[in-house]
Amino acid sequence: MDIKSEHAGHRDRKRKMVLDHGIEMLSEHEQLEVLLYYAIPMKDTNPLAHRLIDRFGSISAVFDAPYDVLKKSGISENTAFLLKYIPELLNVYVNDRYKNDSNIVDPETLGEMFVNRFIGKKKEMVYLLLLDSKFRELYCGIVSKGNITSTDINTTKICELAISYSARYAVVSHNHPSGSSLPSNADILATINLNRALHSINVRLLDHFIVADLDFISLHEAGLIFESREDYEASRYAKISDSESDIVQSDT
Repeated sequence: MDIKSEHAGHRDRKRKMVLDHGIEMLSEHEQLEVLLYYAIPMKDTNPLAHRLIDRFGSISAVFDAPYDVLKKSGISENTAFLLKYIPELLNVYVNDRYKNDSNIVDPETLGEMFVNRFIGKKKEMVYLLLLDSKFRELYCGIVSKGNITSTDINTTKICELAISYSARYAVVSHNHPSGSSLPSNADILATINLNRALHSINVRLLDHFIVADLDFISLHEAGLIFESREDYEASRYAKISDSESDIVQSDT
């Protein structure tokens, strides 16, 4: 048997195993090996899968590695792109899978919804969700991006979008990719400013979620959405130490 036929037979057996019994039947490096078939059609991908798992520690760490770091690990641009595409595609799948036809948002599941939005995101960013008076989704998208430790909340842009969509309610969420979900002083102060700005255009800020990996905190449930800076400074929460990530208030 020639090498090409041997590889083809091996790949067919792996694919049949997944189709018949599920991906759980494969070890971690075999799961990655099968995915690499579709970036490397003519070579044995098993050794590369082993090297990537050994270098980064796990399959999720491989997917989360920066694009440039992946390319420096001895793989092609095509392979690096595939590995970065998977978390983004998973994000789209999860959000589409659980989207209901009426677009009515359940306030009880907003935290989990935003956790899914941030899957694979390695830099800080801010999501805005706008709702009408019946809690139907009008808009949900990224309104600002930053780096691994900070981003800004653009009050002007958020208010313009709220007016444009005739929104009644707004929810914001940002992630702490390099820290915990605990809010910093800057997070709370930025929320106060946004809350006041939205109130001035008759839009209610329902919540601000902070996401770190699969964990999240609701500032509303934690009692951390204040009417004014003075109210916040008079509270016991004003003593909270800054976390690793800060969201910065911006009006431009």
